[in-house]
Amino acid sequence: MRVVVVGASGTIGSAVVAALSARHDVVAVGNKQGAIRVDLASADSIQQMFQAVGTFDALVSTAGRAAFAGLDDLKDADFQLGLSNKLMGQVNLVRIGRQFANDRASFTLTSGVLSREPMKGSASISMVNAGLEGFARAAALELPRGMRINVVSPPWVTETLIARKMDPSIGLPAATVAKAYLASVEGTATGQTLDPRTFADQ
Repeated sequence: MRVVVVGASGTIGSAVVAALSARHDVVAVGNKQGAIRVDLASADSIQQMFQAVGTFDALVSTAGRAAFAGLDDLKDADFQLGLSNKLMGQVNLVRIGRQFANDRASFTLTSGVLSREPMKGSASISMVNAGLEGFARAAALELPRGMRINVVSPPWVTETLIARKMDPSIGLPAATVAKAYLASVEGTATGQTLDPRTFADQ
């Protein structure tokens, strides 16, 4: 399959590219680096990306920005960042991408564990992540030509925790997280939110 990976240079994205490349033709898309780039906050940029990529069999997005801060500190602009980038950016990958997707193509988006396991400071991110999961459940009912859509909800990633000098024992290695994306791309599920922790023993 021809698989487009948006956010290919990130911690999770790099692991997804490595997992997919063994069996598929991967088109890597970055934000600030790579031959093909995209600004998720811009529908025009997403349209231009798809025009450069052409047709595809699967799209995986591991990209998207959102603000982490206490409820009293979050400004309108902080909420808007998550809404315009991580939420609508990924929604537009599906909305715009449908015209370039082959029959039975799949879309795999990224939310995060904070949608279901919130913590102090996660109000904006939890909102965005939950929105993505709700969008996927509903969009799965309407996608044409046998297309599928799922969301992967990663927990804390070990490599990220190490980089932030946090306790890595609570995280999951990026290579293990990538197994959930592989399952979404190669499986038959649609409208589902996949928890990579269920793939830890595989």
